[in-house]
Amino acid sequence: MAEPIPPASTAAPAAPAAATATPPPPPPPPPPPKAPRPQNQALRMLGIPNLPNKLPSRNWMIFWTVSASITAAIIYDRREKRRNIAKWRHAVEHLAAEPITDKLGLEQPRKLTIYLSAPPGDGLRVAQDHYTEYVKPVLAASGLDWEFVQGRREGDVRAVVAERLRKVRRGWENKEEQDPNREPTKDELIEIYRQQRGIKDYEGVRGDVVIGRHTWKEYLRGLHEGWLGPLVAPAKPAPLPPTPAPAAAEGSASTEDKPAEEKKQEEEAPKPKRPPQPKPYNTTSDYPSETLHPLTPQELTPAVPIREPHILGFLNTPTRMVRFFNRRSLADDIGREVAAVCLATHREFQQQTNPDAPSTDSVQYEQAKELEWEEKDWPKKVWKEDEADADKEVTEKIHTKPVVMDPRLAHRMRRFALTPEDEDRVSKIQVPEEEVEGLIKGSLRQAYRWGYDKAFNKKKLVPLEDKDVE
Repeated sequence: MAEPIPPASTAAPAAPAAATATPPPPPPPPPPPKAPRPQNQALRMLGIPNLPNKLPSRNWMIFWTVSASITAAIIYDRREKRRNIAKWRHAVEHLAAEPITDKLGLEQPRKLTIYLSAPPGDGLRVAQDHYTEYVKPVLAASGLDWEFVQGRREGDVRAVVAERLRKVRRGWENKEEQDPNREPTKDELIEIYRQQRGIKDYEGVRGDVVIGRHTWKEYLRGLHEGWLGPLVAPAKPAPLPPTPAPAAAEGSASTEDKPAEEKKQEEEAPKPKRPPQPKPYNTTSDYPSETLHPLTPQELTPAVPIREPHILGFLNTPTRMVRFFNRRSLADDIGREVAAVCLATHREFQQQTNPDAPSTDSVQYEQAKELEWEEKDWPKKVWKEDEADADKEVTEKIHTKPVVMDPRLAHRMRRFALTPEDEDRVSKIQVPEEEVEGLIKGSLRQAYRWGYDKAFNKKKLVPLEDKDVE
C-alpha cells in the first residue's frame, strides 16, 4: 500500500533581510581643531609655555593661600621691625657726633652697665641673642661706651652689684682691704694708671640697663644688700667636731694606709668649674634694722628694666607664634627704653597706697611691679623648691621670692623715661625705604640704578693734552 503524500505548503518564502535593509548614516565629521592661542612673545623668548586659563584645584588653592599668607606676614613683620629699630637709631645718632668737652682728652666718657643673665630654664645664649637683636643697634648708634655683667647662675648678678656697692662704701670709710701678698687686678691697675695721669672720672648720669624680670629681681636684691648690708661677711658657723674613729683591729698597719687613701681621694675629687658664689651678707628681713650710710646719694644711678619675653613648652606654641609674628612691637618698646637711657632722661619711680591692705603691704612700689607678667612664662620647675633637684652652687633663691623694697632706697631710685618733647621729635622721623628693604628688593634697586646710570648718565671723555702724556 502506498504512503500518503503530504499537502504542499501555501506560505510564500521570506525574503533575505540583509538584501532589503538600508545602510546607517555616516557619522558626522569631527569639529575642526581650535586655533592655538597666540603665545606671549616675552614668555616665548624665555622658554616659558602658555599659562593655563583655569584656576588650580581646591587643594592647591588652599596650599598657596596659606603659604602666601604666612610668608607675607613674616616679611611684613621683619621689615617693620627693622623700621622701628632704625627709627630709634636715628633718634640717638646725634649723640655720637657731639664733641668731647675736655679738649685734652683726660676725661672719661659716659659708660653704661648692661646686666643680663640666663632666663629660668634656659642658658645665657638666649639672653645674649636678645640683647644683640634689639638693644645693641640703638646703643651702637649713640656712640656710648658700656660694660657687661653676665650671670650664668641665679644670684651671680646679685653678688656683683652688692660687691661693687660695698667697695664704694669701703672707700668712704677708708676700709678698703689691702692685702700686700695679693696681686692687683686688671681693673685696679687701670684705676692706678688713671690716677697717676690725672684722668678724671665721668661725673654725669651713667645708667644701668637690666634685661629681663629675673635679672631685675637680682639687681634690686643686690642694691639692698650693697647699701644696707654689712661690709664684712657674716661669720660662718663653727663646724662640728669630728667623731672619733673606732679602734683598728689590724694594728698599726691599717692606720698607715689611711692617709694614703685619703690623699688619693682628694686628688681624684673633681675640681669646681666656676668659683663659688658669695653668700649674701643680709636677708630681706634685716632691712628695717639696718642703717643707711650718711654719704649715700639722694639719687641713685638711674636704671631701666628691658622686656625679655621667653616661654618654653610645646603647649605654648600658639603663644610663641603670636609673639613671632609681632616682633615689631617688641622692637619698638625696647628701642624706646634704650633711647631714654642714651638721652639720660629719667624720673622717679611711682608708688601707690592701698588703704585696704595691711600696714606692711599698704605701699606698692613700681619697682616690684616692673615686668611682673614675665613670671607667668617661666617653667613650672622653677617654682618647685625641691632640695634634691636644687642647684648646690646657688646660695640664695631670688627668682621665686617676692620683691621686698626698703623705703629709703625706693625713694632714691630713678627710672629712665622719654620726655614728651623727645617723643614728639621721634614721631617725626621718617626712615628711608632703602634701610628696611630686603635682599631681593635691594638687589633690584641697585640693578635698576646701575642700568640707568649706564644708559643715561654717560661721562664725557676729555682728550688728554700732549703735555700730560709721557
